[in-house]
Amino acid sequence: MDAADRKPAQSLTTPVQYLKGVGPARVDLLQRLGLRTAADMLFLFPRDYQDLTDQRSIAELEEGRLQTVCGVVEDIELRGSRTGKTVLGVLIRQGDGFLRAMWFNQSFMRERFAIGHRVMLSGKPKYEGLIWRMNHPRVEPLADEEEDPAGRILPVYPLTEGLHQWEMRRIVRQAVEDFGPLLDEAFPEPYLRQHDLWPIARALPQIHFPDNQDNLAAARRRFVYQELFILQLALAVRRRQQDDMSHAPELPATAKIDARIRRLFPFELTQGQEQAIADIAADMARAKPMNRLLQGDVGSGKTIVAAYAMLLAVAHGYQAVLMAPTEVLARQHAQTIGKLLTGSEVRSGLLTGGMPAKQRAALLDAIRTGEIELILGTQAIIQEDVSFAKPGLVVIDEQHKFGVRQRAKLKYAGPDPHYLVMTATPIPRSMTMTLFGDLDVSTLRDLPPGRQKVNTYLAGDDKRERWWEFFRNKLREGRQGFVVTPLVDESEQLDVASIEERFESLSNGELEAFRVGLVHGRMSSAEKDAVMDAFRRGDHQVLVCTSVVEVGVDVPNATLMTIESGERFGLAQLHQLRGRICRGRYPGFCCVFAAPQTEASQKRLEAFAKSTDGFKLAERDFALRGPGDLFGTQQHGLPPFHIADLLRDQELLVEARRDAMELIAADPGLAQPEHARLRRQVLARYGKALDLGDVG
Repeated sequence: MDAADRKPAQSLTTPVQYLKGVGPARVDLLQRLGLRTAADMLFLFPRDYQDLTDQRSIAELEEGRLQTVCGVVEDIELRGSRTGKTVLGVLIRQGDGFLRAMWFNQSFMRERFAIGHRVMLSGKPKYEGLIWRMNHPRVEPLADEEEDPAGRILPVYPLTEGLHQWEMRRIVRQAVEDFGPLLDEAFPEPYLRQHDLWPIARALPQIHFPDNQDNLAAARRRFVYQELFILQLALAVRRRQQDDMSHAPELPATAKIDARIRRLFPFELTQGQEQAIADIAADMARAKPMNRLLQGDVGSGKTIVAAYAMLLAVAHGYQAVLMAPTEVLARQHAQTIGKLLTGSEVRSGLLTGGMPAKQRAALLDAIRTGEIELILGTQAIIQEDVSFAKPGLVVIDEQHKFGVRQRAKLKYAGPDPHYLVMTATPIPRSMTMTLFGDLDVSTLRDLPPGRQKVNTYLAGDDKRERWWEFFRNKLREGRQGFVVTPLVDESEQLDVASIEERFESLSNGELEAFRVGLVHGRMSSAEKDAVMDAFRRGDHQVLVCTSVVEVGVDVPNATLMTIESGERFGLAQLHQLRGRICRGRYPGFCCVFAAPQTEASQKRLEAFAKSTDGFKLAERDFALRGPGDLFGTQQHGLPPFHIADLLRDQELLVEARRDAMELIAADPGLAQPEHARLRRQVLARYGKALDLGDVG
């Protein structure tokens, strides 16, 4: 036998081509799913399950209960109507009994059936006339050689074209039998008992082929806990490394310094701001670098809290740096903080990408020598030619809009500065604990005194005339407003008018009596700044714009917002846009015109209209879309989960985090012999990401 054809010794790294039941034809199909080794097959957790424990003959069926029936396809009928609607009827025979399965407007289901083939249907039957009927049942084709799955809970695996469920089940079952015993138990036996966890040898077969729902729940708990626990261990190890290896300047907020800073604030701080400042002051007083996430809803006053931290660093002779994702937002921060510094001796500078070369060179020299103490800017701050004299604090605003390495570059711009990240996108607690598990968190939930609520309306085209009349009346009272459209260029595919056309139609139609400005992302920085400044001054009464105004536009007199094609925006983005009109002492009014095409889109818009609480909306968005669309794991350098669900498993996440912190406190390096396997798992899964784990 040629050495190249020789079967390797059985191990978890055995290629899938050598697994029983795979065969040459299925190797490419499995690899298409990312399945290359025996271990990959073991940890291909089912995406769902079919509970067939209540499988019955047709004669034994009961109305209204979820039941399963196996039979042979006797007849298939697909009918259509003039309106384009379809009805698919499939007649199933089981001995002398018959059942008709029906699907409405799902003609694609026709491809799943062939006369004479065996199928399994799961649904709630109803007796109509002389025959049982199921509407929209779940379908599972059965191969002729496949045994009857009666009375079992069947796993449902991810598939690719050419691969059937029964084939995947057979391959996985064989892999579990042959390779499952090779898995090491990560947890010491006393730990398993203490935390009510099944050992892996018992959990693995039951996660794939559970005997009952209780066993499935116990098996899933074991694997979910382990996955979350390993992540939290990695974050705790990283945090410990930071504390042990880093040394930051001690910058206490003495009574004198605190009083000097507060004299610059022209208003009373909220309770949330006071608590956040207390948290930050305590962090910066220590010789360990602060690593804190400051999250707050739109308009909650994060900039003031950040300003306090920056001025605290400056008071001790250090530089403070703030980086924002857009020039608009950077300029907004510069304007806000510039007002606070009126009459102060603190020197600040704004560094952006579009600066004239001579002006930029002078500013870089002032930053390098320490003449400029407070530096604000965009990604221009992290260019190679930028160096700091004495950085004491780094602030990253809208941190999720920067890549990991961008943030890391700024963080390590000097010898261990304190580090504060901010976000106005409220993050669900479970996401915070996962993606920012090695950061302390301060949350601003209350809005500044006097801040008015925004009344939100969801409307169709039939309400346009009424809304524009209301809009015009408010403009006549002296208010200002936004009209937000989702696209710059005309798109026949999306059937959305271009912003230029919308600007022209409004200027010559509904808003012809008013001063209307236009701003979008394709304009130059100078052009955008000119329009924004004109809007702030009141020269423009209305601003027609894209989502470029999502962050960084603060015009207290703007109380009106019209959002066109609202179904094109995400929930978080809609909330950010609405936040532009809750900045002053007048109540806000937001009308969203939308034509949602899906149930998910409709639910998203309804949630937006019903609530102005960003944290509630974040949880809702999380439930509707999952974490991937909110914060990509790639952004954070973390591998995706195999089985854990951050929404469903929040309680287990809390437990895993607590247990991980306790373990690291007792054994910081996981050096004890009984923790060797846990240590290997942490390094295998998160070792490459650990060096970036502290940058959010």
